[in-house]
Amino acid sequence: MHLTGSERERLCEAIISAYPRKPKLRMMVSYQLDKNLDAIAGGDDLTEIVFSLIEWAESRGKLENLIEAASKENPGNPDLREFQESIQEKYRPSGFSPASLPEITTFEFEVVTVDTQGRKTKRSSEQAEYFTEYLGDGVALEMVSIPGGKFQMGAPQDEKASQESERPQHMVNVEPFFMSRYPITQAQWKIVVNSSQIEERPLEFDDPSCFKGDNLPVERVSWYEAQEFCQRLSRKTGRIYRLPSEAQWEYACRAKETTPFHFGKTITTDLANYRGQDREINGHLYQGTYGGELPGVDRQRTTEVGSFPPNAFGLCDMHGLVWEWCADYEHENYQDAPSDGSVWLSDGNEEYRILRGGSWDSFPHLCRSASRFSESADVRDKEFGFRVVCSLM
Repeated sequence: MHLTGSERERLCEAIISAYPRKPKLRMMVSYQLDKNLDAIAGGDDLTEIVFSLIEWAESRGKLENLIEAASKENPGNPDLREFQESIQEKYRPSGFSPASLPEITTFEFEVVTVDTQGRKTKRSSEQAEYFTEYLGDGVALEMVSIPGGKFQMGAPQDEKASQESERPQHMVNVEPFFMSRYPITQAQWKIVVNSSQIEERPLEFDDPSCFKGDNLPVERVSWYEAQEFCQRLSRKTGRIYRLPSEAQWEYACRAKETTPFHFGKTITTDLANYRGQDREINGHLYQGTYGGELPGVDRQRTTEVGSFPPNAFGLCDMHGLVWEWCADYEHENYQDAPSDGSVWLSDGNEEYRILRGGSWDSFPHLCRSASRFSESADVRDKEFGFRVVCSLM
């Protein structure tokens, strides 16, 4: 939600009036902003400080949390209640009706770890919680619970093939969320896009993919079209679905691991779909191996989702298969990146959006957990797909 100048002034007044004890408001501002501490301690103009807090909350997608906190201090404030309703309308498509909480169940799976030679050194049994959206015609969407936590986002200096765009490494605190177990499939795409249009941007194709198959990932989808899918899915299910933030994506991919891949220090084509053979391009030899593993295969196309082992969160195909769109603007590196896992929409190139994970046509170094790529938001490519996230809170 982007506030106008008059709305920002009215919200500032409402927040200040909601806190009869101004020291409590100053403490809250200090905690949230983690800056302007001298000004707060010195008793400078509180209005200016709250303006800064509102701008910070807007840029971090935290405006709803800020208003909710103020509302708890003064439940009867009509301005705050109006802003809460406006934010809800902003993110709910027309025709949207909230769904009841889904049934949460568990599933079991096996996690594989490999050494630098690509040899399997460990197998462990894990379980995760998930719920299922039944979309119709026998098509379902499985949403896996991703527990909250902290992680180091980005690549260390000594990680092979890492780039400066993946630095500086920084600690990120991620709230719990749900993520689709697999990239969105062609069957899921078809049944959702046949819902009526929500945004002004139509979906030109109900079957855009180059490689055909209901259980293959949908590809040749632009960022704008992925956004439209999320809007239609939200209205169809009664839950708010979005593209993940870049931080959510990397956190979910790593699944508590700090190695280049969630499988370990390298990867093999028994574990993921990527280009596992060397290839010379414009006089440069690109390697189909990352560590000391033997060369693999180059399938030259997508494979069915779930064909390879999951990570410790129960997510499949986070390495390779299709590059996955994220919600964030393009940024050259992580300087001043959010530390709370939110979508990064400030001071970036809004015409370009982030993709993560590599694809069936990527060399292994591009499939690392920290690897980043960006492309114009209106580009379709047979390597580009996506998955979705939601919160039940």
